[in-house]
Amino acid sequence: MATTGPTAAPYSNFKISVKYTKRTKRGGKMTYYVRAKNLGPHYADYYYIGGQLPKGVKPTLRWGGPKGTKCEWAGRWFWCWGPLALEKGKTDWLNFQLTLKSGTKGTATARLGVISFDVDQGMENMSEAELKRLGIKHHYDLKTVKTTIVSPPRNPGRGWTPPPPVKDYNPPASHEESNTKKDT
Repeated sequence: MATTGPTAAPYSNFKISVKYTKRTKRGGKMTYYVRAKNLGPHYADYYYIGGQLPKGVKPTLRWGGPKGTKCEWAGRWFWCWGPLALEKGKTDWLNFQLTLKSGTKGTATARLGVISFDVDQGMENMSEAELKRLGIKHHYDLKTVKTTIVSPPRNPGRGWTPPPPVKDYNPPASHEESNTKKDT
């Protein structure tokens, strides 16, 4: 049987905006500012904001979010959730800061945004792992961001310019999260 029109997704779509540190030195800090606006067509009652963190970071980070936000960090995935549903047209946010290990080189790549689930009434308190085990549909809205890790040469000369200093340094709130897996 064929359908005659587009079908609406059972989950909300999000507009993701990410501000982040573009360049840092080895062992330096990277700060991410993630904003997620619910574009609808529904309110988001079960979603997480965060994403996949870069390789080569230390196993602690500092984060800040709206009042009542809770976070969890396992492996390279860092997710936070608020106590309330996000109505269509409203915005949620998350700020966090990572520290690179001193041996990390190249480019630090993160995928940040939102994962949302299509849950039935009464399933609000189930964990993400349990929802996936039951086969509940989910949708990722993620942006890929890349930070260049610069290394000063052994003999700095004319050709090397250090990264610019951070002008408006505003670290996230005093919430601190540790990774359950020690090697990231």
